[in-house]
Amino acid sequence: MDKTKCSLLFLGKKDDSHTARALEFCRMNLSDVSAHLGRWGDPMPQEICTWEGDYIISYLSRWVVPEHVLNKARIAAINFHPASPDYPGIGCNNFALYDNAQEYGTTCHHMTTAVDTGTIIKTRLFPVFPEDNVATLLARTYDEQLILFYEIADLIKNEKELPISDEQWTRKPFTRTEFNKLSKITPDMGKEEIARRIRATSFGTWKPTVELHGFVFELKA
Repeated sequence: MDKTKCSLLFLGKKDDSHTARALEFCRMNLSDVSAHLGRWGDPMPQEICTWEGDYIISYLSRWVVPEHVLNKARIAAINFHPASPDYPGIGCNNFALYDNAQEYGTTCHHMTTAVDTGTIIKTRLFPVFPEDNVATLLARTYDEQLILFYEIADLIKNEKELPISDEQWTRKPFTRTEFNKLSKITPDMGKEEIARRIRATSFGTWKPTVELHGFVFELKA
């Protein structure tokens, strides 16, 4: 099968099975794929700054792509965000669980210098169940995001224009400060508020902290 003549810069998460599948699809179907995968804290590879081509795809990437690199994408620079437009920024699934959201999703959008603010291309939504926690919601989100990726990547492969969604981001991106605040429990909080915060921020060994008389304690499973 002939590959589509297209140059792509793929930025993704290292040692992640969903990222690996997305990258494999690109390499199987596009003629020129430059890929860089990283973890939180890894420096952005210098090779990214000298790239020029047709598309940039950010898929669970740990880097914020600078404007001068975004401008080198002749057709589009797009990101796959693991949340619906109601939850831009960091800790998106945590805030959805805290809000007792009935619906969640994943979003493909054009990248700008401000994270999670670009024009939305397409979303994929699914229900949030009462028994969901961070682990189950995140796992389902990653599965749905990969499906959305295949839908968009297939358009690129077939040299079709990307759609424009009617959906809009509904708020400013959540920040690290807001996420850290969500992870704290204080004595003045009621039983329901504490339960919401535990549900929203417990993930594996990560637990919310309790602040009492100036001291911080970690909750145990």
